[in-house]
Amino acid sequence: MYMLPNVLRNLSAKPATRLYPLEEREPFASYRGVITNDVEHCIFCSTCARVCPTGAIVVDAKGGKWNYDPFLCVYCSACVEKCPTKCLLQEPIHRKPSVSKFVVHRSGTPRTKKTKPAPAAAKAEEKQ
Repeated sequence: MYMLPNVLRNLSAKPATRLYPLEEREPFASYRGVITNDVEHCIFCSTCARVCPTGAIVVDAKGGKWNYDPFLCVYCSACVEKCPTKCLLQEPIHRKPSVSKFVVHRSGTPRTKKTKPAPAAAKAEEKQ
């Protein structure tokens, strides 16, 4: 008897929360969202991995591999700010819900070290 007015009021009122799968909220203007890597411009310097406070980024410079765990990331954007080539971007979109955890793998061309010719070989070339 005491709950009947409450039940009737709740049935006729609009929902108090957003109907999430049907209605998605637009991100705010300063929203820091999903991190993406333009691996073609990445030099695999590991700066992003060093500044990441949670260790969500792992870089293999010799193999040219960049791995990112979005479930460890706290979206602080430290990696994006410190990237020397600006190949890391934070897009203002929400990460989609997932049933299982995953790691983002990117592969590219690793940097090659410039080698100087050996001193003996350079002198031999000069004499010819």
